[in-house]
Amino acid sequence: MILRGALLALALCAPAWAEAPATSPLPKQRPEMQEEASSLRPRPKPLDLRIPPAPQRIAAIVRPRPGTDVVAPRRGQLCGVRGIEGEQIAPVTSRVNGCGIPDAVRVRAVAGVRLSQPATVDCSVARALNSWVDDVLQPAMDGQVRALQIAGSYTCRGRNNQSGAKISEHGKGRAVDVSGITFRDGQTITVLGDWNKGARGRAMVAAYKGGCGIFGTTLGPGSDGYHEDHMHFDTPSDRRSAYCR
Repeated sequence: MILRGALLALALCAPAWAEAPATSPLPKQRPEMQEEASSLRPRPKPLDLRIPPAPQRIAAIVRPRPGTDVVAPRRGQLCGVRGIEGEQIAPVTSRVNGCGIPDAVRVRAVAGVRLSQPATVDCSVARALNSWVDDVLQPAMDGQVRALQIAGSYTCRGRNNQSGAKISEHGKGRAVDVSGITFRDGQTITVLGDWNKGARGRAMVAAYKGGCGIFGTTLGPGSDGYHEDHMHFDTPSDRRSAYCR
């Protein structure tokens, strides 16, 4: 009994740390410390969902070879006139003195009227032909002209195809020959067969005469014997007044 009492007394007198657990819990952090710790953690970057722009393509510069390649006209215009359709081409050269076109164009339509074949001329002829169709021919034909039958444009030759003659305006790209007119209803009249015949034949003669002044030279049936099957129009650079026959 005496021993049990002594042991009990020792247990009651043991220090408080003797009953403490092997590991003591950490003190809880204050709310402000928790917020500070969370602010120090790196935040994940947001995903970039934008579509990257397409890479820009730079057009290559193409340099034409003299006498062959086509140079595209600016803003869809040719010779500065929107009604003229076609393309600027490289200068036309020739071994024959006096022939060639420094500023050549290939015309496919004027004032909404198609040419039966492209005309290789310079801009003076292209602009004059466009004006003639728009201001003279279409009004004379009640706006029914669909196409012009082109008999000739640039050709390096003497006047009237005569050997040894002065170079024709055709050889300079300053002339065009019209042999007929095609209408929206499908009819075609020709200079050779319909000159001054019927309403449209008479209107063709009136339109031909109306070209005097728009062109520097107009030659047709009855003028000199060389233009019985076509209307010849040119824009000579060495004459100040019009020559109309």
